[in-house]
Amino acid sequence: MPGSTTQRYGGNTSCIEVRCGDHLLILDAGTGLRALGNGLPDQVDADLLLTHTHLDHIVGLGFFEPLMRPGTRLRLHGGHLALPALTSALSAALSPPLMPDLWSLVGKGLSIGVLAAGRPVELHPGLSVTAEHLRHPGGSVGFRIEWRGRCVAYVTDTEHVPGQPDQAVLRLAREADIFIYDCNYTDDEFAQRIGWGHSTWQEGVRLAYAAGARRLVLFHHDPWRTDDALDKLGTAAAAALPGTVAAAEGMVLAV
Repeated sequence: MPGSTTQRYGGNTSCIEVRCGDHLLILDAGTGLRALGNGLPDQVDADLLLTHTHLDHIVGLGFFEPLMRPGTRLRLHGGHLALPALTSALSAALSPPLMPDLWSLVGKGLSIGVLAAGRPVELHPGLSVTAEHLRHPGGSVGFRIEWRGRCVAYVTDTEHVPGQPDQAVLRLAREADIFIYDCNYTDDEFAQRIGWGHSTWQEGVRLAYAAGARRLVLFHHDPWRTDDALDKLGTAAAAALPGTVAAAEGMVLAV
């Protein structure tokens, strides 16, 4: 939701850059992927972890400039759909009548695979990724990323059941250095949004404590939430769990 009320936290949809030494790992392909691509070298060799194929998480693929350049290699790893369905969803979103024929442009440098849930996979020497299924309409997956004794858990687009900590999320977030969690709502708002596939910052705090995660990052903000409102949520969450921050475009966290 770009505009005057989201200038500090940003208005792009989900996309995170993770650097593991000199290797580039990208989390989701929302509109933020366009700006990321503009700052990368002419040729890119990277892995992209895709939580699911809702439009806000894939719309950036057609505008990722490096994919238009010969020599780029982008390995996309999903998990919420079988490979034929995943490929079909991506190609449909980047083809007429929904878009110009962008699929023929980006498909040349893009390979697509599926990660089995609960099984660590080495994507790059020393870089291990584990996927787990989450609760979201149409399905979604979260990821646990481990490299050189450090861990980042990326858990977005998931809905919790009050009073029943999600065991899949706890496995992903166990002793994670950074726990990125879907904090779209507050507990007060949640009752009116059951079935929408998102969670709350209070549940993020509860899960972080239960998993022994070291730092919680509030993520996937409600698009109607203004900068000032996010300031208040971030302050409340940090009071409940010191070190917690609300994700903002351009934020850099070192592990």
